Amino acid sequence: MKGWMYLFSLCFLLTGCLDFNEDSGFTDSDIITHGDVSLWQTTRSESFLFREQYADYSNDVNALTIRLYPNETYQEMDGFGAALTGSSAYLLKQMGESQRTALLKELFDPKTGAGMNFLRITIGASDFSMDLYTYCDKEGIENFAIPEIDQRDLLPVLKEILAINPEIKIMASPWSPPAWMKTTATLFGGELREDKYDDFATYFVKYVQAMKQEGITIHSITLQNEAMFNSEAHPSMVMPWQVQAEVIKNYLGPKFEATGITSKILLLDHNFDLYEYPINVLNDPGARKYAAGTAFHGYAGTPDAIDYVTAAYPDKDIYFSELSGGGWNEDLEEDRMATMFYYMNSFLVPCVQKGSKNFIMFNLALNPQDGPTTPGGTFCEDCRGVVTINTDDSYRKEIEYYLLGHFSKVCRSGAKRIRTEAIGTFPADCNVTAFLNPDGTKGVVIVNQSGNTLPLTLKNNDKRLSYTIPNDAVVSFLLD
Repeated sequence: MKGWMYLFSLCFLLTGCLDFNEDSGFTDSDIITHGDVSLWQTTRSESFLFREQYADYSNDVNALTIRLYPNETYQEMDGFGAALTGSSAYLLKQMGESQRTALLKELFDPKTGAGMNFLRITIGASDFSMDLYTYCDKEGIENFAIPEIDQRDLLPVLKEILAINPEIKIMASPWSPPAWMKTTATLFGGELREDKYDDFATYFVKYVQAMKQEGITIHSITLQNEAMFNSEAHPSMVMPWQVQAEVIKNYLGPKFEATGITSKILLLDHNFDLYEYPINVLNDPGARKYAAGTAFHGYAGTPDAIDYVTAAYPDKDIYFSELSGGGWNEDLEEDRMATMFYYMNSFLVPCVQKGSKNFIMFNLALNPQDGPTTPGGTFCEDCRGVVTINTDDSYRKEIEYYLLGHFSKVCRSGAKRIRTEAIGTFPADCNVTAFLNPDGTKGVVIVNQSGNTLPLTLKNNDKRLSYTIPNDAVVSFLLD
């Protein structure tokens, strides 16, 4: 036995001296078959796709050392995941039980799967639903009820997910209030009628309470998906910042407080380029009292917008609530793994490093035709799910699975982002993000697109881990 241990140790030590590259089809990870540290690796060549590996602590020190500082913390993390839209819930519910359970475990099980731990659900129909509906289609707030369609699809799937991973946090957003609350008297476009502000606030109170009765805790709500976008194709509504401030200050905030609801109230739920919107709402002391933070989308602007909001109100949370993969992003889709690295380097990593407590992609699951969409259509044509479910119940994990999984696997709910320091020359086009989990383990995600392999040492307290990261690769480490 000692002879085998010696052989494995010798092979591992030698890898720090070799210059491996993906094109050879051979990396240091091919030798590592056991160890103290778990890690998962994905390469642009797809020779590794979130493949689990192991490594041993050693006394080796490379020219580049990444030191972890678990006592120097930033924001507390809530999680990574996607939107369980009506379409996603429908497709999952249509699967055979064993196939669905297997897929949900790959997505949400923290031990055997990616361990995704944040979901966004829709309050009524979105542009990816099986019908047009709200939770109070008949006029009169006393007619509020969970729709049959959500009792059929959403609730059973959501409860199965929560059974797999009870830590999951849930954000809920309406694409439109009930038609009778709007100036258009339809689910399409328009604005909220001023005489319905009170009913609109009560709508959220009843929603959170109804979900609680189903055993589902709503972590946070947004008042309106894409608050400054009107559509004639799917449910939508414009809600200027003045209206959002008024509703929060005089209706929703006081109602949540009076009923003991602790769900976070998040602002905007729209693109980065609209960052002045939440600042304007937060400038109102009455609204600021009840607003927990801001939720951003990634279809316009850049994560630099986070800096402006946090500079003005550093005590308010930042969330990232939507970005869809898919063919709509034509310039990137020619190389699907290049798209994953683009999303990671341009959105996920900067959002987290600038203070976001989460990161959510759009549809959790769609079919091969990028649907089904709501009757009437969607502006998000060629949008892809995190997984694609085929008619025979087989499924394909898309790049978004790997994008999210590299973080959700090593960053648990309640983790805190921690400071890291590079000792030596840290190359351009590389980044490192680290977390301290509630159980004391540390999660580290390193992206290398420097053009060269990256031999490095991770310094974890008094332990060292030497590892060579291939070019065009992302590696997630879980350290004790």
